[in-house]
Amino acid sequence: MFVTQTTKRHSLLALLLIALSFTLIGAAPAHQAFPEVIPLPNGFQPEGIASGRGNTFYVGSIPTGAVYRGDVRSGEGEVLVPAQEGRSAIGLKYDSRSGLLFVSGGNTGFAYVYDGKTGANVAEIQLSTTPSFINDVVITKDAAYFTNSFQPVFYRVSLARHGGLPPAPTSEEVPLGGDFQFIPDAFNSNGIAATPNGKALIIVNSSEGALYKVDPATGDAKRIDLGGGSVPNGDGLLLQGKTLYVVQNQLNQIAVIRLKSDFTSGSIVNTITSELFRVPTTIARFGNSLYAVNARFGTPPTPDTEYEVVRVPRK
Repeated sequence: MFVTQTTKRHSLLALLLIALSFTLIGAAPAHQAFPEVIPLPNGFQPEGIASGRGNTFYVGSIPTGAVYRGDVRSGEGEVLVPAQEGRSAIGLKYDSRSGLLFVSGGNTGFAYVYDGKTGANVAEIQLSTTPSFINDVVITKDAAYFTNSFQPVFYRVSLARHGGLPPAPTSEEVPLGGDFQFIPDAFNSNGIAATPNGKALIIVNSSEGALYKVDPATGDAKRIDLGGGSVPNGDGLLLQGKTLYVVQNQLNQIAVIRLKSDFTSGSIVNTITSELFRVPTTIARFGNSLYAVNARFGTPPTPDTEYEVVRVPRK
């Protein structure tokens, strides 16, 4: 049989394509990119989540102070900051300018600052010596602000140039005044956010279901008019432009609020729910998705209890 060089080349090309197809099938990824559910270590007892550089996220452990660093694209990760006796990790925020991770210390009364890349301890800042629950944190151009759920105050930690910490970082206690309603023996200030220019803070009172616009310098608080609406069990906040997302933990939902340009009023325009929610507490944004931590409050924690981060569409 007469075979031309062109025929031989075509035959070899066909064989190569067949071999390549089998190779691609065999190399198919074992995990879906940007999975809907990202498992955390069993027994971790998470609460706060923060977005970092690229696809990186951070989640803190309430009883141990450990911090887990993961990737929303691959769903993989590892413990960055190990568990430490006497520490706790509630709300977290990452500052891309300095690479620092700021962590609210819960009932320790402290704020902790870690290197977001290595997990090294950078600072321990005492915020309160009275019974407190340092709950959440937000970072502006020149300061980090922390809420206290057991006291009608918040804390300001001044930052140095480019978001760094001064040589001896300290905190200033700012009383919450104006319209703020403090309910004794209840869980009050929880999530905190800052307006884009950093000139105002937004704080949710979990027990009251109310939102407040707060002057970061004086603590003067103005209740945000939601037109008769409220956000009971309000936990983590995420402000994107004039859209505020409020996690309502025990209700297993996220309220979507459109605020007016002066942030003094707005309305609840949507509610995000998911069958995967198991008492979500805080959220972080990546692209068109929100990532919520399932804290599973009410489920007795054991070393084998499963926890996860859940992805939902941003609306």
